[in-house]
Amino acid sequence: MFKHHHPYPPFIKKDTKKLIVGTLPPPRFSTGDLLEKDVDFCYGSYYNSLWLYIDKIHNLNLRFDNSQEAIDQRKDFLIKHKIGVCDIVNSCEREKIDASDLGMFNVKLRDVIDYIKRFSNIETILFTGGNSKNGPEYFFRKHIKDYNIKLELVSNEIPRIHQFELPNTNSENRIIKTVSLTSSSGSANRAIGSNPLYKQLKAKNPKFNTFDFRVMQYREFF
Repeated sequence: MFKHHHPYPPFIKKDTKKLIVGTLPPPRFSTGDLLEKDVDFCYGSYYNSLWLYIDKIHNLNLRFDNSQEAIDQRKDFLIKHKIGVCDIVNSCEREKIDASDLGMFNVKLRDVIDYIKRFSNIETILFTGGNSKNGPEYFFRKHIKDYNIKLELVSNEIPRIHQFELPNTNSENRIIKTVSLTSSSGSANRAIGSNPLYKQLKAKNPKFNTFDFRVMQYREFF
């Protein structure tokens, strides 16, 4: 059994407004066995990289390698756009050493609600995946039961949007919005392929692909 610990602490600043919440990076980021195009930072896997889409949206000309410059580029972007990262899984065990969410056992969660309470400017959570088993929204729903919090559906269109009320002892309760983005993982391509909007856009332009679909979706939130 492989003990898989999250290698990075949450990246949150005092003025952070949006918080990216995923599960945790592939095991090689915990063992230090990075690939040539990996970046030693949140969402650093080149082959399942949120940064590929952000780079396309903002024309950042990001580096994809093991350099410190590549890390700093990503940190600078997050700080400039008041975006933080706090993946919800702190550790898990795996029988097979891979990045599958379904392969996680004995999962220990981070207290994301506590971070949201401590950083009072956070107003939006961006899940990098929906409510499928062992996805970030799935674990978040389990997590908020401890706080007697429930998600209220705002929009059932993809990406689905919910909100919840966070009790605040000092002032009025805060309303936090959650957005369940389509996962950047290749495993989500099948779901994209069956999406009515994707089919419509693909019919109009045969060159339109799943990468373009994610860029179109992510643009609104990044």
